[in-house]
Amino acid sequence: MIKSKLTTLNNSNRIPKIIAVSKTFKIENILPLIDYGHQDYGENKVQEALEKWTDIKKQKSMINLHLIGKLQTNKVKFALRIFDYIHSLDSEKLAKKIALEQQKQNVKPKIFIQINLGEESQKSGIMKKHLVDFYNFSKGIGLNIIGTMCIPPLDQDSTKFFGEMRELNQSINLTELSMGMSSDYLQALEYNSTYLRIGSNIFGQRF
Repeated sequence: MIKSKLTTLNNSNRIPKIIAVSKTFKIENILPLIDYGHQDYGENKVQEALEKWTDIKKQKSMINLHLIGKLQTNKVKFALRIFDYIHSLDSEKLAKKIALEQQKQNVKPKIFIQINLGEESQKSGIMKKHLVDFYNFSKGIGLNIIGTMCIPPLDQDSTKFFGEMRELNQSINLTELSMGMSSDYLQALEYNSTYLRIGSNIFGQRF
């Protein structure tokens, strides 16, 4: 169902990747999707990801693991051992820590800059006015920045934020956009999202 909608509604020339948000679900609940061949999964806690995915990733090398939650600097060395993508780069301090650790481990995760478009105090992300400078800084220290990410305010229409994200992404010549969840992925598609973070529509409600 979701894949058919992606094919119909996406305005770009490519079908976006679906990140199956598997946080809090046990690996036995995820295995049927793994066995089916799905490759992209999202977790928001480093320790949970290490415990859940270390053995599976050794067996299934095609799996891509995405960190979609806030990353604390003291967890960076552990995060880089398991995650292929980081969707939540939000400070120079974190950028420096990732740059240092990726040299130590000889890895280079693909990274999204998280933007706090709603300027919400309880959410992570840089302010949009700082995007260009922060992007240049992050690239300058060797990070592999592939796109931007946002989580729109819950009480507002996502559409205007998705439109703004597309414009911001284009302003720094990036093509990857991480936006859209179970409740608003169809709207995100209209603004060329390339990574959709979908949990409850795949695994059901969390309890």
